[in-house]
Amino acid sequence: MKAGIVVIGGGPAGLAASLKASEYTDVMLLERDELGGILQQCIHDGFGNFIFGKMLTGPEYAEHFIERARDAGIDIRVGTTVLQVEGKKIVASGSDGILEIETKAIVLAMGCRERSRCQILIPGTRPAGIYTAGTAQRLINVEGVMPGRKVVILGSGDVGLMMARRLTLEGAEVEGVYEIMPKPGGLIRNVVQCLHDYNIPLHLCHTVVDIKGKKRLEGVVVAKVNEAMKPIKGTERFIPCDCLILAVGLIPENELSRQIGVAIDSRTQGPIVDERMETSVEGVFACGNVVHVHDLVDDVTIAGEIAGENAGKYAIGEFERIRKGKVIAGENVRYVVPQILRGMEDVTSYLRVEKEMENVKLIVSGKKTFEKKYRIVRPAEMVKVKVNADILTSNEVRIDVKS
Repeated sequence: MKAGIVVIGGGPAGLAASLKASEYTDVMLLERDELGGILQQCIHDGFGNFIFGKMLTGPEYAEHFIERARDAGIDIRVGTTVLQVEGKKIVASGSDGILEIETKAIVLAMGCRERSRCQILIPGTRPAGIYTAGTAQRLINVEGVMPGRKVVILGSGDVGLMMARRLTLEGAEVEGVYEIMPKPGGLIRNVVQCLHDYNIPLHLCHTVVDIKGKKRLEGVVVAKVNEAMKPIKGTERFIPCDCLILAVGLIPENELSRQIGVAIDSRTQGPIVDERMETSVEGVFACGNVVHVHDLVDDVTIAGEIAGENAGKYAIGEFERIRKGKVIAGENVRYVVPQILRGMEDVTSYLRVEKEMENVKLIVSGKKTFEKKYRIVRPAEMVKVKVNADILTSNEVRIDVKS
């Protein structure tokens, strides 16, 4: 079986990449679950404001691209899991059995997964009633099942904040949201709209140190933490609850990327890419949350379109190869994407800062210097800056955020 381009993952990034790539050649889209990804369980609005100029629910946003993909004649294979990628040959398992696919270009769009209890090493028993925020969201919004009636939420990521509100609206008692960091992990607007508006307490510098219960969760022990994130003895308290929800971060899904031999950024845990979303492996592109975790689905879609367009050009032999320069994450910059620049055109750089600062300057230093002022920057909120190509033609570009 042959395809001009194979896109792995049918979430918002994969759908956008498939649509753009289909303008150049034939496309096969492989998705192990259902099209639309996590959008299908996000029934709140707030999606598409930048792309469509209006607020859509997650399923509405997804359906727009699903319908377009079907109309474009893209070969969509749901329930299909990629088992192996070797060069440009893909082995996958689906309802039709084992598929062996040869392609000219690959787009990686596998998205991200939630950190689990095992990954954050919470001690205690293993009763029922402990869920990741995404699992709880799906139980309520898709399956119509309440995960619990008295709830503690660990972590203040955006999905966890939204679940605090959702559970409250469904009649559950949310005892509180506990965050190990001194600042919330989600967007400030979600803290206000999901917690403050519903009088749900947010406990910063706290974590869960023990889980109690045999068959069903009976409660958790929480404690304050010090500057080293270690629990402070004597601050422990027991909270009765029948449900613990973990909203402790997302990790790009990159097992396949590593199998292919794609270089991974240790800070983002995603592929190193250039402004065309090409990875370190020629003809392999990556986009969306598999590269780094975005704040907005609109940006995921934009990244997918960039990857799809350039994969299409690569597949038909219109992909120009030129010099590469690297981007250095400087002062108070945790990471920058893209990490590689070719200096061909203007680029939107995405970055996260290490610490919150007010009245800062973002400085891009290359062949020329560019500065932009920000009133405040926070680790939980993505910073986007558009940089002109004439700044990017040097072999090294550095981005700093300074007061």
